Amino acid sequence: MTQTRTAGWLSTLASISRLHIVAIAALGTLTFGWIFTGARPWGLAAVVALDWFVVNLLNRVVDLEEDTTNRIVGTAFVARHKRGVLVVGLGAMALSFPLFHLLWPAITPWRIGYHLLGTAYNWPLLPWVGRIKTLYFWKNTASAVGFLITVFIYPLVVAADEGVALADGITWPIIGWTVAFFLLFELSYEVVYDLRDAEGDRAAGVHSYAAVHGERTAGTIANGLMLASVVVAVIGWTVGPLPWRIFIMVAAPLMQLFLVRRFRRAGLSSAHCIGLTWLGAGLLATYHLWVELGLPGVDL
Repeated sequence: MTQTRTAGWLSTLASISRLHIVAIAALGTLTFGWIFTGARPWGLAAVVALDWFVVNLLNRVVDLEEDTTNRIVGTAFVARHKRGVLVVGLGAMALSFPLFHLLWPAITPWRIGYHLLGTAYNWPLLPWVGRIKTLYFWKNTASAVGFLITVFIYPLVVAADEGVALADGITWPIIGWTVAFFLLFELSYEVVYDLRDAEGDRAAGVHSYAAVHGERTAGTIANGLMLASVVVAVIGWTVGPLPWRIFIMVAAPLMQLFLVRRFRRAGLSSAHCIGLTWLGAGLLATYHLWVELGLPGVDL
């Protein structure tokens, strides 16, 4: 009984914090920061984990209606403890700023921008617009920008502030190709999640592609974004400067394209979406192991 209760609490905590998103964001920062600077930014990965934990936690508070409709795990807990969840999220954000500013002052302006973006995403702060999450196109773009800020900008601005040069073989054009590949792939995640959330988004007035155009069109958009990320990687590798050790990441959108097609035939569920995110996190972790073991392609 105790083990069952503990497992239930852990499942609820993982869902409330969207642990899968926290994990993939932190691993993304660790991976791309290491590729671009030659050193693994463990501390910044922890910052990113906290930043995404806070934004996801606050998002759960304002998404109660649609999460209830979509039967997302942990929604009842958030509804019962709404004030406590807000205190934890806002308190963690406030306390983290002076601490992280002492350690990495260069990221403070970007962290402010990230959390302002997250706040505007969750709450109706923009005049004549409301909250970003309800806006067609911009909801997904805002989330993707959040990933670009934390995964790419944090480690790069810290490296520049500390006088750390880019790693051997890394140039700004390579970084540009990598960002383009990552952006398109990340946007495909957003649309896949919108497919899962279509019913709740319609109820809450969120104008996602799935809510506006229907699941079939949204699925086509998601597939197109995955294929576009593959095309960018292929072009970047064949005619541009993208090295093999970054190009090999093209395996991720190809795997996701195959799995999403299968999941949609079976009925795309929350477990499918979370599984896709954990798969992405697992691939990033495997990437580090591959390099540490010196397996083929490491130096290409």
